[in-house]
Amino acid sequence: MTAREQHPTPSKEEIALLEPFERLGLDRISLVSTAAQAREACAALIEHTVWGFDTESKPTFVKEQVSDGPHIVQLSTVEHAWVFQLHEPDCRAQVAALLAHGGHIKAGFGLGDDTRRIVSKLEVEPAAVMELNAVFRARGYRKDMGVKGAVAVLFNRRFIKSKKAATSNWALPRLSEAQLIYAANDAWAAARVYHALGLD
Repeated sequence: MTAREQHPTPSKEEIALLEPFERLGLDRISLVSTAAQAREACAALIEHTVWGFDTESKPTFVKEQVSDGPHIVQLSTVEHAWVFQLHEPDCRAQVAALLAHGGHIKAGFGLGDDTRRIVSKLEVEPAAVMELNAVFRARGYRKDMGVKGAVAVLFNRRFIKSKKAATSNWALPRLSEAQLIYAANDAWAAARVYHALGLD
């Protein structure tokens, strides 16, 4: 029996030298905050069997403070991303139904916390969730693989994440363009990684 082949995960320094990974622009991102927009988004997403998946929550800065997130849920195909705000009850219900649907794979990175928060807030257990880090582990990558490492390995590109956007207030009624681009591209990159891994 031979030992499983081990693959190195690129370091931050190595990733920093790579050319930037392309990004989805606002023309391929839909903000979903009403019931009508949610119906439209659901109809488009249902046509695809795999969605890149992520959530964002308003950050907490006090030790004992518990987040009431997620405040947005992002679902993406390789062509388009939808950023769902969860203020409106009917919009929230439609997102919950999408996440609970077992016929569609929701692929992403570090989804344990996202899943727990969704169970708590939306009262559904997301079905057919695929943790992409586990796929890399099974293929012999020893270190945890996040979206930056995955994009570097598969595309030889540097995935750019804005720290300012990451720690911004995701509970705002109006999200900024920078927030939309950040959120959508996290889910979109996961969709790209899924397909690049040949998991179809």
